[in-house]
Amino acid sequence: MILRNISILNYKNISETQLELSPKINCFIGSNGEGKTNFLDAIFFLSFCKSSGNHIDSQLIRHEEPFFVLEADYISDEGNQEAIYCGLKRGVKKTIRRNKKAYKRLSEHIGLIPLILISPNDTSLIEGGSEERRKLIDVVISQYDHTYIKALTSYNKALQQRNALLKSENEPDETLMELLEMEMGKQGEIIYNKRKDFIDILTPIFQHIYKQIATNGESASLKYTSHCQRGNLFDVIRRDRAKDRIMGYSLHGIHRDDLEMLLNEYSMKREGSQGQNKTFVIALKLAQFEFLKHRNKYGNSNTLSNETPILLLDDIFDKLDSQRVEQIIKLVGSDSFGQIFITDTNREHLNRILQNTSNDYKLFYVENGKITIKEEYHV
Repeated sequence: MILRNISILNYKNISETQLELSPKINCFIGSNGEGKTNFLDAIFFLSFCKSSGNHIDSQLIRHEEPFFVLEADYISDEGNQEAIYCGLKRGVKKTIRRNKKAYKRLSEHIGLIPLILISPNDTSLIEGGSEERRKLIDVVISQYDHTYIKALTSYNKALQQRNALLKSENEPDETLMELLEMEMGKQGEIIYNKRKDFIDILTPIFQHIYKQIATNGESASLKYTSHCQRGNLFDVIRRDRAKDRIMGYSLHGIHRDDLEMLLNEYSMKREGSQGQNKTFVIALKLAQFEFLKHRNKYGNSNTLSNETPILLLDDIFDKLDSQRVEQIIKLVGSDSFGQIFITDTNREHLNRILQNTSNDYKLFYVENGKITIKEEYHV
């Protein structure tokens, strides 16, 4: 999928901009806080119907303005045109339209424009709790398998209802409790199997990319853990109901799944340096890109589309040594990717990427929410 042009009105600190974009590499340079990340976030919103960092939609509207509007024209790998509109007024539900037709459910839009974002916030995958790592898995699988979204929605609904019963002062209705546990067990097993299949395929791709970037013999790996590995999930959930009642929430289920991140067989959280942590998450996100790009090859019959993902790289070179920066530049400058958006405060990094590629590119300057083109090159 290629983003051909974009129009932004009142999104965060961007008051108004209209850009024609390169089908290959688009670079954005500017100081911190000028709007580079906000521009990438607008592209993210067009794919996922939400911001990458702020889930309160009204806070995305520029200060003192009543609404924001995002409009973009895409062209698919097969040459089909897609016009996407995202709009939000204060106090009114957001509207997402595809080719002038509004969606009944926003989940129907997910996967139409596959996208991978790599940003400084990704270190929370290592430093943060298991919820961050489950979200990482969910975001990728949801872009190619809508049955996964449905199962996850059903599971979370049953989980919320069960937790409400567990917290109630009165003794919960046993029949209702068992029905909810059965639903959690049924949907949880579906989710677990899809997560496991995904991680099994992703891990060797990730390890290959990590070795390309690190080049020093470090061995990185992933390990998926789940209560489903203890046996039938319904039985696992049901047998600890009394303990759950004491705690007031569900102790077992796929909402407790985790993805262990290991370096030389030790936890990244305890052992990794800043540079190693950043290398790890960059390699992990690039592996997700590779997976989505070639998902049919990996046996995903439920694939929603065969589109090449858009890749967003937000200030990824900070805290990396020169050798790792060089390897990433070689990767990004190659023909392995489709359309790429890169932000940086350092013109030197961007120059080296552009010198390393024979592809089309455009270079933009960002200052106080205003974006202007500085130079472009066409093959």
